[in-house]
Amino acid sequence: MRIDIVTKADEELHEAFQRLVPQLTNNNPPPSFDDLTALVHDASSTLMIARDDDGVIVGALSLTVYRVPTGVRSIIEDVIVDISARGQGVGEALMLRAIDLAREKGASNISLTSNPARMAANQMYIKLGFQKRDTNAYKMNL
Repeated sequence: MRIDIVTKADEELHEAFQRLVPQLTNNNPPPSFDDLTALVHDASSTLMIARDDDGVIVGALSLTVYRVPTGVRSIIEDVIVDISARGQGVGEALMLRAIDLAREKGASNISLTSNPARMAANQMYIKLGFQKRDTNAYKMNL
């Protein structure tokens, strides 16, 4: 397995996200090619992918590192591991690379959210040192 930081959107990446995103959520459609291009070119975002030994994209996550008045923060979003590769350490490898990168960029912490039904993912996050927070999470649709 190999973890890569995506520097260019291409058809392979687009096709992988058409396959992966429906495994994560039914609430949002997979990204368009233009969406992926914008993500890859966004200075605060880093898109990481995991490739299996045959070079097939089997996982992804997005790390955003940003500055606020009280410091540098980061958030991990859209952690996806293909159903064919679950239980093989793909998610953990992606997370460890993202944690290292956030640290390198000066972040003081990393936030993430996870659906409670994703039991294996939640166990992995705790194993990696994430702590469940008591917070009021708010959302506004625009």
